[in-house]
Amino acid sequence: MLRSAEFSNLPAEPNAFVGRESDVDELAHLMRVSRVVTLCGAGGIGKTRLALRLAARIAPEHPGGVWLIELADVEHGEVRRHVAAALGIAGELAETIGDRRVLLVLDNCEPVVAECAELCRDLLSACPAVSVLATSREPLRVPGETVWRVPPLSVDGAGSEAVRLFVARAVAARPGFELTGETVPLVVELCRALDGLPLAIELAAAMVRFLSVGQLVERFDDRLRLLRGGPRTAPPRHRTLWAAVDWSYRLLTPQERLLLRRTAAFRSAWTLDLAEAVCSGPGIAEPEVLPRLCDLMDKSLVVLDGEIAGQARYRLLETVREYALEQLAESGEEADVRRRHLLAMAGLAGRFRETLAPGARTPWPVVERHINLIDGLKAEMGAACDWSLAAGLPETALGLLVDVRFVLIGSGRKLDMVERLDRLLALDSPRVPRALHGQALILRGELALAAGDLEPALRNVRAGLDLCAAAGEAYGEAAGTVVLARLTGEQQVVERALEAARQCGDLILESLAQGARARAALHQGRLHEARRAFEEALSIDEELDNHYGQASCRIGLAQVARRCGDPGTARRHYEAALRLLRRVDARQHTVSCLAGLGRVALDEGDLAQARARLTEALVLSRDAGLRASIARRLEAWASLVAAEGDHRRAVLLAAASVTLGGRQPDARTEEVLRPARAALGEAVTGLLWAEGSALTVDQAVACALDGDLPEPPPEPVVPVGQQSRLTAREREIAELVARGLSNRAIADELVISPATAARHVANILAKLGFSTRTQIAAWVIGGR
Repeated sequence: MLRSAEFSNLPAEPNAFVGRESDVDELAHLMRVSRVVTLCGAGGIGKTRLALRLAARIAPEHPGGVWLIELADVEHGEVRRHVAAALGIAGELAETIGDRRVLLVLDNCEPVVAECAELCRDLLSACPAVSVLATSREPLRVPGETVWRVPPLSVDGAGSEAVRLFVARAVAARPGFELTGETVPLVVELCRALDGLPLAIELAAAMVRFLSVGQLVERFDDRLRLLRGGPRTAPPRHRTLWAAVDWSYRLLTPQERLLLRRTAAFRSAWTLDLAEAVCSGPGIAEPEVLPRLCDLMDKSLVVLDGEIAGQARYRLLETVREYALEQLAESGEEADVRRRHLLAMAGLAGRFRETLAPGARTPWPVVERHINLIDGLKAEMGAACDWSLAAGLPETALGLLVDVRFVLIGSGRKLDMVERLDRLLALDSPRVPRALHGQALILRGELALAAGDLEPALRNVRAGLDLCAAAGEAYGEAAGTVVLARLTGEQQVVERALEAARQCGDLILESLAQGARARAALHQGRLHEARRAFEEALSIDEELDNHYGQASCRIGLAQVARRCGDPGTARRHYEAALRLLRRVDARQHTVSCLAGLGRVALDEGDLAQARARLTEALVLSRDAGLRASIARRLEAWASLVAAEGDHRRAVLLAAASVTLGGRQPDARTEEVLRPARAALGEAVTGLLWAEGSALTVDQAVACALDGDLPEPPPEPVVPVGQQSRLTAREREIAELVARGLSNRAIADELVISPATAARHVANILAKLGFSTRTQIAAWVIGGR
């Protein structure tokens, strides 16, 4: 006989239910329109607790009874008998339930999932008012089933579900515990490291009886061992985090276990192609990887985490990965799996380089997909290099990095690989060919150039060129000469770079050489030459359908147009470059476009638009960790706030820009300082300069974006005046330019050759950052 509903066996909640309010609302609605709902998720995600809260919420809608049936320890063949016993039924289950409105909560179905599916199928067809709420690591796969994946708790600040749960359980473990401004970010970090898993968070919170939050974070690398102290009354599989994951692992088939532990070689994420390359082998053939991967996803151990370049991206929860790493280490196959991982990433890099080979003429959408795929898997590139370092085998990893050179330089995240590249080069293995070693040194120099570190850039590029020349590596020599041309701007080097690129037949290198020529001319004030060179490079990149190269040329043409006083053309080029970059994570170029548009708006007096664009540029630079770019953006911000009348902040930001950029004040700096001295006085300006020079990167960015002002230093330092950048002869010539004299007239006045006069004027333009003689004249007159 079926027990009365008033004797429902739902247990009382042992403590406060925290979070998931919207989840309960959604599920309550779902239970009204679906007769069987399965809550799926990894062990410790909180399926049972959520099911019990939901069942209590909708119990009044089921007058025939609400019954919890725990199946974790049920033997095979015993499910029907166990359910009947829970309901107090001695006879046939479906016949006794009949048309009563009953809710069955089948908890932990995974050990007997097939029998649960058969039971649900029979009851749903025979009993029209029965509803089933199941919890399982995998779906039941019965007709009419709605699978609801239980998400981790949100971790997005002090008020998030995960943090609220941690605090509630910490207070229960140690009365008086409370969050402070110092511990909030630590708790957020802790909850994020625990993947938002409620069980893990509760176990961590219980540890505040013995450790501070800071100590928990410090010791968290070994989370599976640290979180052992669950309540004695909990099921054994929930007493420790390790036990919860181990419970799931023991329920897997041998092939599923094999695949799970091999996927632990992936540090962050992977695609199906990579899984097939890395995880196939003894015990699991390549065609079997996909179905077993689907099985692991169904069992909530592998997560589908969006897409990379049109391919599905998979990952393990970090807690599951730590357990899988233990299993991989114990299996004896870790070295082979990691070697396959390294080779798979090297193969991916090699295929990218093939798309850019001379004569390939690969359509841009194909190149774009490769770029986005490599950028999205950069953590795996790093993991491959780390294993190569640990094994003392640098050759494959160096080849990998050289092959993805253009992604490392263009993505704005190049600093992620600098330390690894340095360590690989330091191994100095005799197995590394001279040609490869040379190209790796040139790459290191190019990374240093992008970071603004000119001395190591020159040293590495020249060393790499020597090795490539000795090995007869023509491409490496050409690539290195192009980088050297960018570094020095010397006309002879630029010409050698163009010739070497043409001899290689590599149009990409030729475009880069033209770009080096254009930027050298731009820097030296030869604007017509710069425009022609950028246009030649743009023509090559359009022929190649190289959107990244086209964007670089457009940025250069915009800079030329702005120097020529043509803001409309500059804006069109910047906007065209942004459109070209819209689907590629080329952060440095994107920042240049945004900052350029901000500068153009500033030139035109549109301060609101200038602020909007410069904010975008600075935030993107900060988030990408681009220190040199941040310094340049702060310079633009100094001009902006000066135009807005905030001279104090203008001086602070100008000083921070100069100091963080490792350079001397120039003409643009003086344009900020001169009105500040007039408004504030020399002494105050000097004090502000000292304060700004002492700002950290974070403080300087906060000063720009939020208006935060620093504490003054004890000893103010007066900034060096702009005039100190010019030699005595250059100051003399600048005065003559201000009087309107031509180069020939200056030569006659000073009894020097016209060529010498022209060279002095070019130096003055370069030092002051000007492009016209009129600007020199205005600067001289303004400084009198």
